Amino acid sequence: MRKIQRLAAAGALAALTAVVGACSNSEQPATNGQPSSEAPQSGAQAAPNAAAPAPTGSGVTKISDIFGPACSQVPTEGPGSAQGMVNDPVATAASHNPLLTTLTKAVTAANLGDTLNSAQALTVFAPSDSAFQALEAKNPGILNQLTTAPDVATPNSKLAKILTYHVVGTRYDAAGLVQAGTLDSLEGAKIKIGGTAAAPTVNDVPVLCGNIPTKNATVFVIGQVLSLPAS
Repeated sequence: MRKIQRLAAAGALAALTAVVGACSNSEQPATNGQPSSEAPQSGAQAAPNAAAPAPTGSGVTKISDIFGPACSQVPTEGPGSAQGMVNDPVATAASHNPLLTTLTKAVTAANLGDTLNSAQALTVFAPSDSAFQALEAKNPGILNQLTTAPDVATPNSKLAKILTYHVVGTRYDAAGLVQAGTLDSLEGAKIKIGGTAAAPTVNDVPVLCGNIPTKNATVFVIGQVLSLPAS
């Protein structure tokens, strides 16, 4: 975890901020946790639920807890399915998800895969492919610029900083996120949670598919790349 947190070291943010557009009832907030005896049963499939459950207390979710309008786009079997992702660490799990192919390439370019996989407990706000497409449409060439920068694989690169802004070093489920309200990202800047446990928002960006369990993280797919707050 300390290794990830060092990614929040000082770096030039102004250029990135200029090109990246910012886009229930709850109980106790979730805290760090590991997969428990409530692991999903074999054969379970991802399907959008009408509402998210109450906080688990550990942030660890089950396949039956997955919810959101884009969850139907996740395969029902194979490595990219919910069952296929649940036992893999988060970077590996994301690499199999058809909603997250661009994010996976960015994580690889920034050399963050092993770092994310080795963390004990994370919450990841994962921009979908459509989020990166929207960013590219607004700023042609930005993805190539970020992923091919000379320092791209270093902790202080623009890409590393924007990716770690999408990660929190505590594991939360949806209800725990809403209860917490404000989170500290691994990059160091704050993230604002709104909405309800059934329909949370991240910096006012709706969750497309949430409470996705992986071995060491709970994942929330979002439809926009989050921008770093102005320094």
